[in-house]
Amino acid sequence: MSGIHQFVPMLHRRDAVGEHVRSLRDALVAAGVDSCIYTELPDPDTAGETAHFAAYADRAEDGDLLVYQLATASVLASWLAARPERLVVNYHSVTPPEFFARWSNGITRLQAACLADRALLAPRTELGIAVSAFDEAELAAAGYRRTAVVPVASPSFPPVAPDAAHADGVAAWRRRRGGVAWLSVGRLAPNKAHHRTLAALFAARATGDPGASLRIVGAPSEPSYAAALRRYAVSLGLEDAVAFVSGLTGPELAAEYEAADVLVMLSEHEGFGVPLVEAMAHGTPVVARAGGAVPEVVGDAGVLLAGAGPRQVAAAITGLAADRGRREALVAAGRKRAVALGIDGAAGRVAGLLASVWAGASH
Repeated sequence: MSGIHQFVPMLHRRDAVGEHVRSLRDALVAAGVDSCIYTELPDPDTAGETAHFAAYADRAEDGDLLVYQLATASVLASWLAARPERLVVNYHSVTPPEFFARWSNGITRLQAACLADRALLAPRTELGIAVSAFDEAELAAAGYRRTAVVPVASPSFPPVAPDAAHADGVAAWRRRRGGVAWLSVGRLAPNKAHHRTLAALFAARATGDPGASLRIVGAPSEPSYAAALRRYAVSLGLEDAVAFVSGLTGPELAAEYEAADVLVMLSEHEGFGVPLVEAMAHGTPVVARAGGAVPEVVGDAGVLLAGAGPRQVAAAITGLAADRGRREALVAAGRKRAVALGIDGAAGRVAGLLASVWAGASH
């Protein structure tokens, strides 16, 4: 019996791509479709849910549809390019290599290789599914003939309740500082521009909000940049005003959102921005740089900035904190926007697109 099978370099929990893959698998299985997940490398947390990609060759059935979750370079790309089955690419954005050039030669080369993989698969791909119109334009420019847009799927929408113990700890940390509570969520990578958020925090504390504080939640995906961020915070005298946090559970992350006065995202390249949706769903106002897919995700439900100058960002945040009416309006608009994006139904929508391609492959 033929099926629809996914291929991903590694399957991680509490990761946007990993949770998307797992949600899509569950939607396909619920619809009665045979669906397995194949990886290049196993993750101990999910090894029981996956098989090595080489095992697929002995399990292949006529009419199978293969789905590649493209987010990083992998030998899977060339392997899939050589397979006879019809192929769909689900594209999760690739950070341009130049963002890593000054930090890591290895990651720079990896990102360049991923762009090469994207180009390699274009002639073979029946359908390219992007998580944003911004990413869809990248697919079109790379030669993908047929494309569609469906946001990243997440099983944590609607949002989970906050962890009480973590919430108490965050609240105590915030109280000791006393100013506007900033939050930034996202892996510690140069394109996320956490250094600009630190500079803006410095400006805010120097120009009217000396108690402003920032919690940066995210794993260090580029160690040199992550270390530089910590040094930068110290050099600005912010060591007591900034906390670097990682490894949170869903309920712990929910506590971070609900303790914050504002989510700050100053990314220079953003293919979707899951934290934007999470913040809006939790009632946390958003102040973000209007780059990449950010404007299409936030819409009119947040404060979008044309640039990321420290004083500009600081003024936007302190002004929002002082304007209760505007803040309440953004909270209400954000909750509506989070629902309108349809994250909760994204897996089913992708599954429907795959089923239409699969039906064509089966007849």
